[in-house]
This record gives sequence, C-alpha cells and structure tokens, in this order.
Amino acid sequence: MLVFDFHVIGNNLCLLRKKSGMTQAEVAEKAGISDRTYADIERGSVNMRIETFLRICKVLRASPNEILTSEQPVQTEDIINLLNSATGREREIALKLLEVYLQSK
Repeated sequence: MLVFDFHVIGNNLCLLRKKSGMTQAEVAEKAGISDRTYADIERGSVNMRIETFLRICKVLRASPNEILTSEQPVQTEDIINLLNSATGREREIALKLLEVYLQSK
C-alpha cells in the first residue's frame, strides 16, 4: 500500500538508517543536505524534493518502494465494500483482473 503520510515515510527512513548503522549526520552528509533538514525529514515535518529523496535512497541502499509502501494487509471487508459499490460490469472486470493476477504468480 502506497504511503502518503510524511510521518510514516520519515519513520521508514529512520528504521532503514538505524538498520544500516548510520547516524542522521552521516546520511545527511552523504545525501548532500544539512543535518537539520534530514532530521526534519525523519520527523515527517517537511516535504522533500524527489532528487533529495532519491539521494537518501541511494545512501541507505534502499529502493523508493521500501520507503513509500507499507505492508498493511488489505482487509476482506474493504474488498467487499468496494465490490458492493461497483456496477455488475465493474465486478466482472475486477474478477477477471484478479484471476489473471493470481495465475501470473
């Protein structure tokens, strides 16, 4: 699931940084930004430019996907609610897409 919350993104960056054994100052220096800016990014209190984000990903040896997604499971009731609000044709298409996806794994 794609994450749009800057606090969650910052937390993901913090976890990856700690896993890599680096300090905020080390990541900031290698990414070419100030210590304060990087600390603000991890706190989720500032937005960052895509170039900055990609440099941080490179420093942390992480893909953007690792930082911008979460492993929250989809709830069955969410799927049922979406299907209930869909037209009959939309349900048919959704079922076919699901079948194709599952067969491709």
